Order: sequence, then C-alpha cells, then structure tokens
Amino acid sequence: MPPKNESSDGMNVDIKLVRELAAVLEKAGLTEIEVEDGDRKIKVSRSGGVMSAPVAAYAPPAPAPPLPVAAAAPAAEAAPADDHAGAQKSPMVGTAYLAPEPDAPNFISVGDKVSVGDTLLIVEAMKVMNPIISESAGTVKAILVENGQPIEFDQPLVVIA
Repeated sequence: MPPKNESSDGMNVDIKLVRELAAVLEKAGLTEIEVEDGDRKIKVSRSGGVMSAPVAAYAPPAPAPPLPVAAAAPAAEAAPADDHAGAQKSPMVGTAYLAPEPDAPNFISVGDKVSVGDTLLIVEAMKVMNPIISESAGTVKAILVENGQPIEFDQPLVVIA
C-alpha cells in the first residue's frame, strides 16, 4: 500500500504518487498532469519553466484499487529502452491504441513494411487521440505494447529495422 500522510484536515495524501506525477511532469516537459480514480482526483502542476512545489488537489478518497499510473510503472521497467535499440518511443503519457477504432484492423502488424510518416498507433492523452507516426522506414520487427495499455513517456512502442 502506498505511503500516505494525513494532513491537519484529516485528508490522506499519497506523497509517493504526487512525487511520481511530478517526475513525469518534469520529464515530459508538461505544465500540468491530472489523474482521476473514482472520487479521488490528483492534479500536479508547475508554472513557467521553473518547477515549483507540486500542487495537489484531492477529493475524498473512495475505496478503490490503486491508480493505473502507479500500476503502469513496473511495466515500463520491465521493458527498458536498452533492450530495444532503435525502437520508436512514446512522446507522451497516455493509452496506446493499435487500431483507429475498436472493430477496425490494426494500423500495423509484425512483418509489415512502413515508410516515414506512416501511422503506427494512436496514443490517447487527455481525451485527445494523437497519431504516432513512423520516424524511420523499414519492417516492423516487434510491437511492444498492447491495445488499451497505459504507456509512459519515452517508453519503447515499436521496433522498426
């Protein structure tokens, strides 16, 4: 169970999660990140180019499973970038989708030939669908994510050789 500190008003604060979100915020160069899980909402933001103390706003925590963000971290560690030299990496945190819509075929499959600019997959971030386009031409050797999987910034997505 994540460490929590209780503030003077009785609110439970998950300090480890706030720190993890602040690290993602800084690494991705974002100014704000917000995570919602049931009735609990955590928002971490910074102003300008200088990191300020994280600002967190909480709703009363509901009995719920751990946040998906915390669960996704071990998956990112399980596939370090060094194991997939030349892999195209995620430019953002979000959810990976391999097809343009649920019943459509995937954008790519292992063995497909791709050109620079071809759409490989989509990353949903803050309700916006962001196409991830190929940065190199070649053959798809591996697809390192699953449909609907939460992904982290700089996580390897597809190996093209």
